[in-house]
Amino acid sequence: MIRKNLVILALSVFASCGSYNSIDRFYNAHKNDDQVTAVRVPRFMLSLLSTFSPEMEQMIGTTKDLRYMQFPSATAERTSFLNQQMNTITGNNFIEVYRKNDALKRNVVSVREKGNTVREILIYNNNATKGSFLYFNGRFDPEKVRAMAKRNEFQKLGQGLVQELNMDTSPKTPEQ
Repeated sequence: MIRKNLVILALSVFASCGSYNSIDRFYNAHKNDDQVTAVRVPRFMLSLLSTFSPEMEQMIGTTKDLRYMQFPSATAERTSFLNQQMNTITGNNFIEVYRKNDALKRNVVSVREKGNTVREILIYNNNATKGSFLYFNGRFDPEKVRAMAKRNEFQKLGQGLVQELNMDTSPKTPEQ
């Protein structure tokens, strides 16, 4: 009986260490940081977002969870710290579709597959001044995901999401 309970406990701990929980931990750990924009789109708004562009419609169709976060990354130490955190998340059963490293700057598109379907997409960008991630959880066609990654459409999608939801994070002057 004790052995059975230990096995169940071990399986529960192992299952809770998945990427979704890592995204949850990262999101919750940083959403209250200074100068952070954090968006978790509720399901009822997903259908609204899908009408903004063909790319959005293509990606939103089967999405269950959509998150976007933009955060400052002003120092080399902070950039390195954020890059390491994302490496840890994407190292958890993700497949890198695209990666570009330039010193501390990063542009990474990673997916997590189940069978012939992409279940999670994580796009991380950090230009050593600010960083961002765009996360999708749902069911996606792997060929469409690869094609969008090659055409750099995920970065455009993240920027479009912020614009469509009127979340411009640039400082406003009184004239604006």
